[in-house]
Amino acid sequence: MPTTDSDLPIIEMVRPMPGFPDRRRFALVRLDPAGDLCSMTSLDEPDLRFLVVPPARFFPDYAPEVEDDVLADLEIESEEDVLLLVVLRAGSSLASTTANLAAPVLVNTATRRGGQIVLDQPGLPIAAPLTA
Repeated sequence: MPTTDSDLPIIEMVRPMPGFPDRRRFALVRLDPAGDLCSMTSLDEPDLRFLVVPPARFFPDYAPEVEDDVLADLEIESEEDVLLLVVLRAGSSLASTTANLAAPVLVNTATRRGGQIVLDQPGLPIAAPLTA
């Protein structure tokens, strides 16, 4: 998804973030030149934002299993249309920052429909350290 200051990707959260059922429109803003670290900022409540990152760099074996109803809600027809993100809990350093692997954010890059999906997979941590 390309991002410029005048054309930020707007994500419609058809499956809202748990605890924020009325916050459905978020802008995805890149926070670093590589585009790894992003902020999902609520368009309705600008102080509400979530730090997110594609998990592959930190968790190369992470492959969540997503139910068919989720794919239908997000209108995902092809794996190429999926942007997978994990929500971070920022620590005082990279070593103390954790990622929620139990509830990733999926975005259909074609339709910009998204959602945070609480997975039914035992063993996935809600606070996985980014560094070992």
